[in-house]
Formats: sequence, structure tokens, C-alpha cells
Amino acid sequence: MAAPDENELPVDLKWLKRLVTGLTLTMIAGIAVIAALLIIRLSGPQSPALPESISLPEGTRAMAFTATAEWYAVVTDDDRILIYRQDGSLRQEITLEP
Repeated sequence: MAAPDENELPVDLKWLKRLVTGLTLTMIAGIAVIAALLIIRLSGPQSPALPESISLPEGTRAMAFTATAEWYAVVTDDDRILIYRQDGSLRQEITLEP
């Protein structure tokens, strides 16, 4: 039987070394995937352009706002939804029933 080499690691330490190396590579790969996903998501399409100002009917206040590439909508405090074109002209008015 050959004598073990003094520089050779015991079997348990070899296994532990491989495990730590594998976990390190897994963590590096995970961080790379997260970074790539962040770059892809943040460089995607930008939000639609918001209007400079909105002309609401007299005596109303805006409670909510949403926008698309073609129109934007304002929910007012008197339970109406005002839908405007991107040029600022009123496209549709929806009155909500209580």
C-alpha cells in the first residue's frame, strides 16, 4: 500500500472544496442573470409622453391619471372619466353611476 502524499487533501476536504467552488460559480451566474434582466427591463420602451397641461371642466379636480401612446384619461372628483387625445382635445366623457 502506498503512503498518502503529504500535499494531497483528505477526501472530505476535496469534496468540500468542489462544493464551495460550485456554489461560488452558481452565485456568480445568478448575479450575472439578475444584472442582465435589470439591463433588459430598464432599457425597454419608455412611458408615453405626458401632456404639458390638462384643461379640466370648471370646478373639478383630478383624482387619478392614466396614459397610453394614443390617449390619456383623468378621473375627476365628481365621478367622471375624461378621455383626451394626445393633442389635448376631449375624446370621450364617461359618467359613473353611484
